[in-house]
Amino acid sequence: MVAGWIEKVTGSIEQKKRYWQYKERTKQLPTNYRTAIEALDRYLTYFGGITKGDTVVSMLEDLVDLFEQSAASGTPIRAIVGENPVEFVETFLQNYAEGQWIDKERKRLVEAIDRVAGNEP
Repeated sequence: MVAGWIEKVTGSIEQKKRYWQYKERTKQLPTNYRTAIEALDRYLTYFGGITKGDTVVSMLEDLVDLFEQSAASGTPIRAIVGENPVEFVETFLQNYAEGQWIDKERKRLVEAIDRVAGNEP
């Protein structure tokens, strides 16, 4: 009961644990991989607009999986992100679009137009 009340105030404790595990995993990466993933993380935080905590954590876990595997196999950073890291990260983000705040706004826009245009379902 106390945990349920705390989660209402602070958000999911399980998601926070997963996030801190992600952060620990990034610290274990070789320096250049860690620097790259931190830069991607920062961009995703500012650009991503994802409001679902579970989606954010899953996305970051997938990202660190990719970087851990790449570090283990010696894949160069450029082979992971290509020549345009912005294009890479924005393409990567498309896999998690369901959690973006803009989805709610798109739905709200369509519903508003449907209502005023007389197309209410």
